[in-house]
Amino acid sequence: MNFLQRLMYGRYGADQLGFALMGVYLVCYLLSAFIRSSLLSLLGLVCLVLALLRMFSRNLPRRRAENDKFLEAVRPIIRQHNVNKCRRQDKEHCYFKCPNCGQQLRVPRGKGRISITCRSCGASFEKKT
Repeated sequence: MNFLQRLMYGRYGADQLGFALMGVYLVCYLLSAFIRSSLLSLLGLVCLVLALLRMFSRNLPRRRAENDKFLEAVRPIIRQHNVNKCRRQDKEHCYFKCPNCGQQLRVPRGKGRISITCRSCGASFEKKT
């Protein structure tokens, strides 16, 4: 254990981009085992080597900048996933989009046909909840 601590001292370590690269490696490895594609196994190997090089790198500011760019690119996907998950779990409300401005509106479920007024633009429309 002491050897590993000394080895990793001053090095970058694992981050979200590293985990994503390892995930791509695993997917490529499993697919190449079924499909027998050398191109997929090569792509997976490149991802694994890149993830390991990032982990053992001593250039901390550059690795942090790479991870920040990755998180900026992935953030809208993660946010949309979290919003969809929250909506699936919300059994008491329905969600509608305003036809005028596109604002998301939440209304109580089970009220029948109701008139919904958008808080942003003031447009009114009818929907069944």
